[in-house]
Amino acid sequence: MAELKLKQLQKTYEDGPTVIHGIDLDIHDGEFMVFVGPSGCGKTTTLRMIAGLEEISGGELSIGKQIVNDIPAAKRGVAMVFQSYALYPHMTVRENMGFGLKLAKTPKADIEAAVKRAAEVLQITHLLDRKPKALSGGQRQRVAIGRAIVRKPDVFLFDEPLSNLDASLRVQMRIELAKLHKALATTMIYVTHDQVEAMTLGDRIAVFNGGRIEQVGTPLTLYEKPANLFVAGFLGSPRMNFLPGTVAGNQLQLSEGTRLDIDLALPEGTAITIGVRPEHLYLTREGIAAVVDIVEHLGDTQIAYMRVSGIKEPLAVKIASNHTAPANGSAVHLAIRTQACHVFGPDGLALQARQPEEAIPA
Repeated sequence: MAELKLKQLQKTYEDGPTVIHGIDLDIHDGEFMVFVGPSGCGKTTTLRMIAGLEEISGGELSIGKQIVNDIPAAKRGVAMVFQSYALYPHMTVRENMGFGLKLAKTPKADIEAAVKRAAEVLQITHLLDRKPKALSGGQRQRVAIGRAIVRKPDVFLFDEPLSNLDASLRVQMRIELAKLHKALATTMIYVTHDQVEAMTLGDRIAVFNGGRIEQVGTPLTLYEKPANLFVAGFLGSPRMNFLPGTVAGNQLQLSEGTRLDIDLALPEGTAITIGVRPEHLYLTREGIAAVVDIVEHLGDTQIAYMRVSGIKEPLAVKIASNHTAPANGSAVHLAIRTQACHVFGPDGLALQARQPEEAIPA
């Protein structure tokens, strides 16, 4: 096992842009760290720099107590599992899993023992003599993980390993990866753009955006205490609702006329944004006027998307499945559980404020 330290890590392509802008991050020994963010945010590039597959342009990367900037990938003590599986089609599962050890001239008996142990952990012993073309997507992913396990690395690196699987298999493999981490107790870094994977797998999550880390924390911390608008909007399904407004004395004036009794130490007229999770909006007899666009029925819950005057995006409202959802096109009123809402200043950063129980209709 090993801890990792990223100090002002940078990546600039020759005659090209800077895509990683001085990242600082400590990854603890034995931790399951998830890098999450939209496409092109720099999470995979950072992972590849850790793996030694991308040259580091600036800063310092340490694995354990060793600075590895100039150490070849094969000597860093890391193993990477790719999105594409990268299995050799002409080799059996047994041969694929043991190939790295064979290249390292490991004795045949040791290779066989290592492959057997990994296959038992991943429950693929019965597949050892098959070739990749005879395997399902989930089985191929297990083989790719097994190939990494046999090397006994200090750090496992996963680059969106479940993105090629269907929805049910992704759920199953998430459970298997969580169990694997517990069994191996090894440092793991996992890249994904899927926030559900990030929230369910990570001990901590690093949220990437534009080659920078916006916030690092436990899944619950990031969900309940986002540091800025980007993190607040990225984590959560459906995403957080954003309502523009201005400071009016000890209240916030929302654009559609509703006032919230929230006191902020900001000048009169300062533009702010209120963030409200779908579960913290509720139907009421008076309040924010809205028109129902569409209702999605998801089994255990219903999501109603509603149009509100002065707000570009429809507001998402969670409604329990045992409640009757309003009809599409109907006029309704909404209230906000202001104790649970978030306030963001003009710079997009989260603000602290006194938050009472509910919105006050104008």
